[in-house]
Amino acid sequence: MFTIEHDFDATVITLIDEAEAQTRPLNEDVVILGFDDRVILEQMSDDGEEVVRITLSMHQLTELRLALNLPEGNYRIEKEG
Repeated sequence: MFTIEHDFDATVITLIDEAEAQTRPLNEDVVILGFDDRVILEQMSDDGEEVVRITLSMHQLTELRLALNLPEGNYRIEKEG
């Protein structure tokens, strides 16, 4: 399950873990904050003490999207023009 909210300066997507038939422990929700120049992923640590945050630039996000569909190897995105 997930939710989408549009705030003033960001789109907030929350991914909610729903374990199927309680076959595994639930993971903490993942909150994705999308801004014009970056995307931030947040999740509560396993001990519940702090929020772990990862910030990706838009270029890193593009590389991640492309990497999900490529075989193992080293790659560089060449800018056109």
